[in-house]
Amino acid sequence: MIIINGGSSSGKSGIVRCLQAVLPDPWLAFGCDSFVDALPARMQAGDGGIEIAADGEVSVGADFRALEAAWTEGVVAMARAGARIIVDDVFLGGAASQRRWRKALGGVPVLWVGVRCDSAVAAGREIARGDRVSGMAALQADLVHEGVSYDLEVDTTHTESMACARAIAAHVG
Repeated sequence: MIIINGGSSSGKSGIVRCLQAVLPDPWLAFGCDSFVDALPARMQAGDGGIEIAADGEVSVGADFRALEAAWTEGVVAMARAGARIIVDDVFLGGAASQRRWRKALGGVPVLWVGVRCDSAVAAGREIARGDRVSGMAALQADLVHEGVSYDLEVDTTHTESMACARAIAAHVG
């Protein structure tokens, strides 16, 4: 498994697509955005799920955490069954988020990758995307990395997704 962590609009999804193109074997990609999109509509606006405040701050409830744990176990089960998996995540809880993954992983080998991006650059991408609450990228730029340990870090502030993907691919054993 490859688990990629970075803030909103840091470039994770682009790196994942490039990784799938440059890695010699097929890799499945799963992201926290697709997990959130799979939630019932009522949970995408609070109600025990995920809530995004007007300033971009994200909070999650108990129902979200329970479903997230099941999703995580399911993704890890696919890896245990032999699938190569890339996860695109946002560790809102920093080190606590990584601990949740480590607990689910057990002995599954993983390459931990941090994706950094200058908060001003990420904020500019956020505006260009048009599908994020303004302020989310700046709030998450450093928060998601607090206390998290990586095997490799890349910085998309001035580096294209393909170059980052090639750097990551060089570390895949």
